[in-house]
Amino acid sequence: MNIHNDINNDIKFLAKSEIRLKILNEIYKKPNNVRGIVKKTKITYSSVSSNIGKLEKNNHITKIDNKYHINPMSEVYLKTLMDFKTSMDIVSDYETFWNKHNLNQLSINSVKRITDLKDSQLIETTPVDIYKTHNAIKNQIMSSKNVKAIFPYLHPEYPGLIEMVLKNEGSAELIVPQSIFRELILRIDEKIRKDSMRNHKLQIYSYKEDLNLYLTLCDGNMSLGLFKTDGSFDQNRILISDNPDAYRWAKDLFQHVKCEVKK
Repeated sequence: MNIHNDINNDIKFLAKSEIRLKILNEIYKKPNNVRGIVKKTKITYSSVSSNIGKLEKNNHITKIDNKYHINPMSEVYLKTLMDFKTSMDIVSDYETFWNKHNLNQLSINSVKRITDLKDSQLIETTPVDIYKTHNAIKNQIMSSKNVKAIFPYLHPEYPGLIEMVLKNEGSAELIVPQSIFRELILRIDEKIRKDSMRNHKLQIYSYKEDLNLYLTLCDGNMSLGLFKTDGSFDQNRILISDNPDAYRWAKDLFQHVKCEVKK
């Protein structure tokens, strides 16, 4: 119990001061002296000196050869707090994307690793460009050789886009609800479909229940769409990214849903 109290007190001590977090983060990146920290953080000398003293007193840093080093346990605290801050920034920056949307199909791992989406871009439709989100998705698919996608509904253009990928000797792995499975298959040219399935270039998985997320992985790019809490798909906004972390995040989420199909 005392250990838990000590940990809670340490985290509270660090979280209470953005200055202490900035100093600790700078020392974590590279041990430094007070003047060096002042130069890197742009915080006043008096504030750095004062907070260095508090961090040292609370055993978060150690002075070695006139430079301050972060202590091992404090590295854990710092990473936890910085990850939490990044998560909150992602939720805040993309509030319209997350708020009042159904997140039930996100895996626990996806939620834990939400910081992987930190460099994503929010695409939103406008009164002038009501097809902005769809066109962003369309462009990703059209320029890709390998596509993995979760299609929760059948857009009229999806079969043609997948057919085009297959025609160009690409591959497609799709997860769709059972309700559109047959229609999607029949809208793809029969010869292309059969040849592609025989050569394992086309794989389509039928999800027994409704899907409440949209996801594509296209040659290093990902896009994510969500359903609103009223059950309707939000066609007005998607999150896209070509960041490797975001792509891995999307790939793992795709695999998670695929495993649910096979249960």
